[in-house]
Amino acid sequence: MRLQKLKLLSFFILISSWSFAQEVEPNNQSAFDDVTYRRGNVYRTASGVPGPEYWQNSASYAIEAELDDKQNTLKGKLTLTYQNNSPQDLDFIWMYVEQNRFTEDSRGTLTSPANYNRYDGDTDGGMTITNLSAKTTGDASSKHLISDTRMQVFFTEPLKAKGGKATVSMDFEFKIPVEGMDRMGQLETKNGIIYSMAQWYPRVAVFDDVVGWNTEPYLGAGEFYLEYGDFDYKITVPYNHIVVGSGELVNAKEVLSKKVLKRYEKAAKSNKTVYLIKPDEVGNTEITRPTQSGKLTWHFKMKNSRDVAFASSKAFVWDAARINLPNNETAIAQSAYPVEVSSDVAWGRSTEYTKASIEHYSEKWFPYPYTSAVNVASNVGGMEYPGLSFCGSKSFGADLWDVTDHEFGHNWFPMIVGSNERRYAWMDEGFNTFINYYSTLAFNDGEYESDVAKSLNRVQWFKWRNREGIDTYPDVAKSMNLAFTAYYKPATGLILLREYILDHERFDNAFRAYIKAWAYKHPQPTDFYNCMENVAGENLNWFWRGWFTGTGNIDLGIKKVAPKEGYTVVTFENKGAVPMPVVFKVGFEDGTSMTKKLPVEIWQRQDTWNYNIDSPKKVKYIDIDPERYMPDVDMTDNSWIAE
Repeated sequence: MRLQKLKLLSFFILISSWSFAQEVEPNNQSAFDDVTYRRGNVYRTASGVPGPEYWQNSASYAIEAELDDKQNTLKGKLTLTYQNNSPQDLDFIWMYVEQNRFTEDSRGTLTSPANYNRYDGDTDGGMTITNLSAKTTGDASSKHLISDTRMQVFFTEPLKAKGGKATVSMDFEFKIPVEGMDRMGQLETKNGIIYSMAQWYPRVAVFDDVVGWNTEPYLGAGEFYLEYGDFDYKITVPYNHIVVGSGELVNAKEVLSKKVLKRYEKAAKSNKTVYLIKPDEVGNTEITRPTQSGKLTWHFKMKNSRDVAFASSKAFVWDAARINLPNNETAIAQSAYPVEVSSDVAWGRSTEYTKASIEHYSEKWFPYPYTSAVNVASNVGGMEYPGLSFCGSKSFGADLWDVTDHEFGHNWFPMIVGSNERRYAWMDEGFNTFINYYSTLAFNDGEYESDVAKSLNRVQWFKWRNREGIDTYPDVAKSMNLAFTAYYKPATGLILLREYILDHERFDNAFRAYIKAWAYKHPQPTDFYNCMENVAGENLNWFWRGWFTGTGNIDLGIKKVAPKEGYTVVTFENKGAVPMPVVFKVGFEDGTSMTKKLPVEIWQRQDTWNYNIDSPKKVKYIDIDPERYMPDVDMTDNSWIAE
C-alpha cells in the first residue's frame, strides 16, 4: 500500500514538473461548442419549431393606385388593417417608405460606393405621404414621423395586445425611378416602356419577439422583412396597357377582350405554352382590349402573402401555361416580355422555365401556395416578389433558365419561409441557390449545367484575405464578397450537409420539416440550426460554427501511409479551422476499391488520426472526398499514390 502511494506521489510530481516545462496541448472541444445561445423558450423551442406561445402580427392591405405613363408617376390610396398579436400594447407602428431611397440625401445614396455598383439608383424621387389617419379604439391620429425610408405612425390610444386591431390609411405618390437599384424601374422598348413596380406602397415593418421593431433602413443589398396578410389591390392604367401582378386577376372579363380571355382560359388547362397576346398582335388593341380609349382598372387579390408587385406596359407579348401541383391542384404560369426577345431561344421559353421550376420545388420541398406565377422581362437583372419575378430582358438560353429558376425559387425562401433578408441574406439567397442546384439537374433531363456543387472552383475566394463570413450583414459585405457570403458559400454548405455529412434522406426530412414548421412565419438562424439537428438526429455545432460564422477553411490531408504485416496504417490530419468527416476511397493493386467514412468526432481530441486499413492487399492509392464536394483549400495532400 505504501509503495503504491509513493508511486502515485512520484507520478504527480512528474506531471507537475512537465506542466512547468511545457505548455498544455489543448484539445479541439471549442470547435464543437454551441455556435450561439440556442436554448428554447415559449416562443421558439429548442427543437427548432415555433413554441406554444409563438406569435406574429399580421398586416392586410387594400390599395387603389393609378400609373401615369406621361408623367411617369404612381399615386394611390392605401388602407392597412394591422393586428397586434404580441403580448404588449403598442403606442405606434413602424412602416417602410422605401421610395425615399431614391433621393439625393438618403442613407442608401450616401452609403453607396462612388463607383458603379448594382444598387445604384435614381436620386430625384421619393414618396409623398398625405391624409394619414391611424385609428385603434380612440380618435384617429394623423401624427407621423418620417426618417429616411422609415415612417413611425402614432396612435391616440394604444393598440391592445393579443388581438387588437388598428386601421391606418393614407395617400401616397412618387416618381417612378428609371434605375431602381436593380429591383424596379423602367425598360424602354420599341413599343413602349415596361414599368416594373416594387416597393411601391408603404409597408409595415415586422415587430417580433427577438428585437421588437425591425427598422433597419433600406440601403441597397439588404432586401426585406415583412408581415403576412391579405392583399386587395387595383391598378388603373391607360386602356392600351397590360398589367400582370402578384396574385389572382379577379376581373379578367372587364380588362381582356373576349379573344384574349378565351386564350387565357385555354392556357390555364394546357401543359404547353399558349399565347395570350402574340408577337404580331402587340399594339393591336382592337384584338387585345375590350375598349379603345380611356383607362382600365386591373383588380388583383392575394391571400397570406408578405408583399405584392406588378408590371404594366403596352409593349407586352403575353403567354401562359398550367402549373401542375401536388394533390391535383393547379396554378397558371405567365410571361410578359417585349417582341424584341420573343424568340424560342430567349423569352419564348420563359413560361416553360417558370412552370418547370415551380413544379419541381412543389414536389420536392413544399407545395406552391399561389394561384399564378408571372415572369416579367425587365430592366431588372433578377428580383423576386411573391408570385412575380423581374428578370433581365436580355437573358436567353441557360442564363434565362438560371435567373428564372432562381427568382421563382425565392417563393420558398423568403416568401413562404419568411426570414429576415435585411439581416440574414444567406437564409434566402443561400437556401435558394442550394435548391436551384437540384432543380437545374432535374430540368429537361439535364439540359443545363450547374456549377454550384463544384466548390473547388471557389477555393481562391476561400483563401482570399479580403473574404468575409456568411454571417456578414448584406449591407456591410464588400460588394465583391456578397455573391459568396449570401449565395455560394451557404449553398455549398448545404450541399456538403446533404451529400457529404448526412445523407439524402436525413437531410431532406430535416429541411422539409424546417420549411413546414416555419411556413408563413419568421425563423431566426438558431431556429434553422435547431430544427435541422433535431430532425436529422445530429449535433452539428461544429458545422454551423465553422462554416456559417467566421472565415475559417477546410483543409484535410493524408500525412503518412505505412504498410504493415496484414494491414496498412494511414494517418489523416486536419490543418483547417473547419473540421469535417473524412470520406476516403482506397484502391488496391488488384483493381478493387472501397470507400470509408470517419466521423467528425475524430478531430475533437487532436488534429491527427490513424486509421487501419484492415486488408492484406497492397494499397495503390487513397483519395479523400472522391466526389469532390469539399472546397479543401490545399488539395496537394488529399490523395496518396503508392510509388
